[in-house]
This record gives sequence, C-alpha cells and structure tokens, in this order.
Amino acid sequence: MMMNIERKSSKLIKPFVPTPQTLRHYKISFLDELAPFINISIILFFSANNNAIPKFVSRLETSLEKILTQFYPLAGRYVDETQTIDCNDQGAEFIHAKVDIKMQDILAPGMDIKVVDEFIPPNKLAVEHFTDPLLAIQVTMFKCGGVALGVSTTHKIADASTLSTFLNEWAAMNREENEIEFSGPGFNYSSLFPGRGYGHKPGPIIRDELSSKLYIRKKVSFSESEISILKAKAIANGKLNTFYLSKVQLVLAIIWKAFIYVANATNDKPSESILVQPVDLRGKTASLIPKKSCGNLVALCATNSQMVETTEELAERLSHNVKKTINNLSKVDHCSDEGQTTVLNSATLKDGDILESTNVIFFTSWCKFLFYQADFGFGKPTWAAPGCLPLQNYACLMDDTQGNGVDAHVFLEVKNIPYFEDALKVDPLLCKT
Repeated sequence: MMMNIERKSSKLIKPFVPTPQTLRHYKISFLDELAPFINISIILFFSANNNAIPKFVSRLETSLEKILTQFYPLAGRYVDETQTIDCNDQGAEFIHAKVDIKMQDILAPGMDIKVVDEFIPPNKLAVEHFTDPLLAIQVTMFKCGGVALGVSTTHKIADASTLSTFLNEWAAMNREENEIEFSGPGFNYSSLFPGRGYGHKPGPIIRDELSSKLYIRKKVSFSESEISILKAKAIANGKLNTFYLSKVQLVLAIIWKAFIYVANATNDKPSESILVQPVDLRGKTASLIPKKSCGNLVALCATNSQMVETTEELAERLSHNVKKTINNLSKVDHCSDEGQTTVLNSATLKDGDILESTNVIFFTSWCKFLFYQADFGFGKPTWAAPGCLPLQNYACLMDDTQGNGVDAHVFLEVKNIPYFEDALKVDPLLCKT
C-alpha cells in the first residue's frame, strides 16, 4: 500500500502541575531493572466524528498535560547510573500528523499489516539514549476524518497493562471525568519489589535498521466461532481433555506449533522448543497488587515442548504450566523475603533453560487489556494493533474487534514466511475435514 505520512508538528507536553521535589526521583523495581531497553506501543484507530475533529488535537494535548500530573514518571528521563527516573517534567513527545489515505484502506481485508507501524512515533528499535522521552504519542488524521492514535513508551518502566491503564485514564481525563491529582492509578507500587541493582540480561533484540528489514509482521486471525470449532474438534478427537482451555492458550499452541515447524524446516537437526510468556502478577498474589498498578509487574512462564507432536499436546502443556505458575504466585506475600525471592525467580530464566534449546519463542497476550474501551469522547476504537517489538521469533495476541476472537501478530524472518504459512495449512487441527 502506497501512502505518505506528513508529520506536521512535534512538541514536548509537560505535566499541568509541576511534580513536587518529594516525587522527583522514582526508583524502579527489580522487575523494571530486568526489563529490556525497548519500546512497547499500541495503535488505536477511531472512526470519523465530525463534531470532535476541529478541537481534537488541542483537547488531547490539554488532557495529556493533566494526566501526566498523575503519571509523572512518563514525563521524566531515565538515569542509568542510578537506575531511577528523574521526574524533571521535561515532557512527553506529542506529534501531529496527517496521511493521504482513508482509514478504511488500513482496515480492509488483505491490507499490508506492516504499515500500521507508520502510525507510531518514529524511534529506535531499542532505546539506548537516556535523554529520549519515555513516552511518545502520534496523532494521525486520515483523509476521511478518521484518527490513528499511536502511543509508545519504554518497557523499562511499563508493561502492556501499564499502557492500557494509562490510555484509559487519559481517555477519562479527555472526557473530563478525572480529577488532576498525584494519587490514584499510577506509578505507586515499585516499592513492592525494591530495586537490587540488577542489569537486564541481553536477549534476542534486533538493534539496527538493517537487521530489522530481515523481519516482517504477519497477522493471523481466529474468530470466536473458529475457536469454538477448533476446541470441539480437538475434544472430539480425544486429544484435548478440557473445555476450560482459554482462547489464548489454544491460539498460542497453534502459533507455537507453526514456529516449531519453521525451525525444523530450516535446521538440519530438530530441536526442542521453549515458549516464554509473561504472566501478570496483578490480582494473582496472596498480598494484593491492584489491577491498575503501573510498572513491570509480570512473572515469566517457560514451557518446553519436549518434542511433542500435536498442537493439542502443546495446548495441554501450556495450560498445565500456566496454571502451575499462577498457583505458585497465589502463595506469594511480597512483604516477605520468601515472596520476594519467589517473584525474582519467576521473573528470570535459568541460563540452562535457554542454552538447551536453539528454538526459543517469545509470546505475550494483550487479550483482556482494555484497549478497546479507551473512549476519548468520540467513540471507542474501531481497531487496535500492537506496534512491532524488535524481537526475534515473537508473537503478540490481541482481542479482535468483536472481543471474543484473537488476532495473532507474528514477527519472524521474511525468508521463513512460506514455511510458517505451510505450517498452518498442514496442522491437522486446522485442516477442514
């Protein structure tokens, strides 16, 4: 798809109320310390609303000033030497842009999924300059009056839940339903897991533009009815023991099986595969961590394929391992030394886990996060999509527009796309019989 995005203006938006000196230095948690220097991002697409458009951009700027008073670390800058956020109110980047196509061109079936990344603020794939803003926003106007809102923030102090919370609180502020305050949802919980001076472990991050061109995003969608049919088929075949397998676990297993197929097709010797996925700590520990807590509040769940043969077997292994991880977390009291150690161990992978396999797949699920509820006063998003993360062999799952299906955004090497597509065609679970 040919399109041209013109970025008309760029400015720094500062908190409406200056951050007090008592909140100037935000010490990140040990979970933040372990997070990589990359950005996570989301693009929300809104249909045209002629009543909202004339004052849309200026209203967003004003409400952003107000919500940054509450989410003040996002207006600061990261200080690597002390592993803190200097909440100096330098501001978040705000870009106003326009594009020479209609929004329905983006939403049309068969559209080139990679173009959605043009609607997030341009930035490095992996953040290495500590003077960069921690939050960047791009508002892009379509010819038809539709709007794309791209929001990107550093993974160093934010996970997907944080991004969802911020967007919905900002939306409420834009609807003038929130008060300006330093309390409430925000970055008030890093003290739950005090920093320990850890450095993040190097991962499979694509750090340069040349390497990034070797990778591409592909979207695979599963409707609610398709997921129900697949579950019923697996159970009827006697290869799946429970109806309680979530839609996320089923789709994860399908995509994981395809990644295994790709690895076996492109390597001389088949190897075991490890799937690594984050598990949200919020609401799962014995000592309550509020749902709207901000920061990196996740454990890691690693599942080994153990050379199983079917998608159904992978689904069973995933389901069992996630339940086991959540059960262990349910016993955690973060106030105790034992609880701190449990969370730390669950947030890291043993070197042996990675070295034993050359086929490591990173998955994350953004399903059930409230991205589709972010109503800025002119309707809820028509569609939402994650920005690409600069990771090798990575996939991100999101709810579809109806809410009960799944869009799987897969990131893999361009040369491996044909193998991935073949894998989906030959998977017995997906074959129509």
